[in-house]
Amino acid sequence: MKIRWLLLATLASCAQAPTIETRRPPNIVVIFMDDMGYADIGPFGAKAYRTPNLDRLAKEGRIFTDFYVPQAVCSASRASLMTGCYNVRVGILGALGPKSKVGISSSERTLAEVCKQKGYATAIYGKWHLGDDRQFLPLQHGFDEYFGLPYSNDMWPLHPTAKNFPDLPLIEGNEVVKPKVSHEDQEMLTTWYTERAVRFIEKNRERPFFLYVPHAMVHVPLHVSDRFRGKSGVGLFGDVMMEVDWSVGEIVGAIRKNGLEKDTLVIFTSDNGPWLSYGEHAGSAYPLREGKATMFDGGCREPMIAWWPGRIPAGTACREPAVTIDVLPTVAKLIGAALPDHAIDGLDIGPLLFGEPGAKSPHEALYFYWGRELHAVRWGTWKLHFAHAYPTLNGRPGGKGGLPAKYDTARVELSLFDLEKDPGETVDVKADHPDVVQKMEALAETMRKDLGDAALKRPATGAREPGRIKE
Repeated sequence: MKIRWLLLATLASCAQAPTIETRRPPNIVVIFMDDMGYADIGPFGAKAYRTPNLDRLAKEGRIFTDFYVPQAVCSASRASLMTGCYNVRVGILGALGPKSKVGISSSERTLAEVCKQKGYATAIYGKWHLGDDRQFLPLQHGFDEYFGLPYSNDMWPLHPTAKNFPDLPLIEGNEVVKPKVSHEDQEMLTTWYTERAVRFIEKNRERPFFLYVPHAMVHVPLHVSDRFRGKSGVGLFGDVMMEVDWSVGEIVGAIRKNGLEKDTLVIFTSDNGPWLSYGEHAGSAYPLREGKATMFDGGCREPMIAWWPGRIPAGTACREPAVTIDVLPTVAKLIGAALPDHAIDGLDIGPLLFGEPGAKSPHEALYFYWGRELHAVRWGTWKLHFAHAYPTLNGRPGGKGGLPAKYDTARVELSLFDLEKDPGETVDVKADHPDVVQKMEALAETMRKDLGDAALKRPATGAREPGRIKE
């Protein structure tokens, strides 16, 4: 009788014991700015205008102070984010123009395709820029929905310095829905992308989703809706940034409204630094050196905020180096998806995201190519530049009214910078640290054996071909 009573008591205890909560795989939201500088949002130093939604995102999440893109230009940067590879490996260089003969290869596995393995709903609202032929568009690379521009918003007949561009199309799915985008349309792009993103969240609140919002802004020509025109009081750039901040608030607000904040990872960052030649229509990379189209940190080091309440420690900062190629393998690990079966360069940065004690960058070094030339290597807090030319304003102001100033061409010789003491890369200390230079040159040589170096006429034996239009 006593044994029977104990058995019944045990069964009752088990029935009343709390069960381990099993949550669904996390939603993934990536908000990717265009040409936004390191100091263009409040959490990274912007003071001329307010970014309250991004301030809150950082307060509730984690900022990455040393977060990079592999190449400081549009298509190259997006190829790296989507594939988890240095863009040189996947054959996407520079900024692809209209009717490009190359684009993302169907043999690559995008972040969207990784998520599709686990039944995710996937959408992109914004700029794609990985080829505008049908075979290159997002629906052929893992996305269920696409609405946006196929390339940069300045690639149209109204470009201030190049008059040979065709009309700029707006695409939905695989079809052009507006063949000739106007100024009035561009003023609505941020609003349209945001509204679509919010509807997508609401529609898919019962299933895991991957939402990619690569904004057209703050790439020139700057455009802002009537709601934000003049709101900043400091000019058009400030107005545009305030509208972008509003967009972040709307997207995160939709996540909260649908009770998804504990199931959603949000990453906010940019594709490269500011296009400084546009002056008052460009942002700031302060305190970093130079901007877009250079592999100094002002071009390739980006502000990054990661937000996931209950998982990512609030109000914290990660100072370890990480890079956009790490997003794909990190997401794959989080959702239990398989990595692509070909070589990728990114690594899981989950320990950095979640603030694990003592977590370090999984990379021994980061490599920065311009085109197919290896321009720089980062190892720990050190950054070594190899001799190369780069565009600069040489301290002159940029242009006004949406017109660019002319760049000069400068040259940096072999130079070593200590980014911890000198984030502006101003003082060459190679003479004081020959052992560091030797180590970093050896790291560079290992990379050259894989991805080459056009400056030294070294072939990229580990690179794959981009997709090509069959003639």
